Amino acid sequence: MVHSEYRVLEARADDGTRGAGGDSFRRSSVYRAPGGVARRAFLYPGMALVVFLRGVNVGGHRTFRPSILSRELRDYDVVNVGAAGTFVVRKPGSRAKFRAALLRKLPFETEVVLCDGRDLIRLETENPFGTEPSRPDVVRFVSILSKAGRVRASLPIRLPPSGEWLLRVVALKNRFVFGVYRRHMRTIGYLGQIDKLCGVPVTTRNWNTIVAIVRILKGQGKKGTHADRGD
Repeated sequence: MVHSEYRVLEARADDGTRGAGGDSFRRSSVYRAPGGVARRAFLYPGMALVVFLRGVNVGGHRTFRPSILSRELRDYDVVNVGAAGTFVVRKPGSRAKFRAALLRKLPFETEVVLCDGRDLIRLETENPFGTEPSRPDVVRFVSILSKAGRVRASLPIRLPPSGEWLLRVVALKNRFVFGVYRRHMRTIGYLGQIDKLCGVPVTTRNWNTIVAIVRILKGQGKKGTHADRGD
């Protein structure tokens, strides 16, 4: 059984240096390690934002091209991740100003969820799925709450409550709900019930998307194609 609270590990710089408040800080693009050897800088995830748009490019509704949006927001060094409205913003500056710029560029109204990059880094260091199976017919997912909320039932939650389950919610940490679902045509209806369980709107992503985001935050994933970065 997975508990709703579990240990949080801090993201650390590769040389172990800590900044004020226990957070790692970002160095310049190249710095000298002991011995004078040039090393690649650690990308401080606390300086980045991750954007999750809710319900876009689904079923012909709220359709847009994420690559165009990232191009229009090039001043913020935006990297597009997939087609579901997920972006890593590596130079966000003021969160309020970036949100306003993003909303001006969107061709429709939708829920916009912003997360600190360091919060996504923490997810990778934890094991929120515990012993939940990883099989071809079972998908791990994360639902991001639009604001603080709580699951209004004891964990784990299974849907439907009787018979063969199609979706299970296994853990909750701050604004992140973790679960697994089976690939089945009825599953989409149960995914839509997570809003009601949490009491606030949520947007859901495959765990593989979260892993891809973390790789970008760490500087290990794609740097972004010209279209992705808006170059």
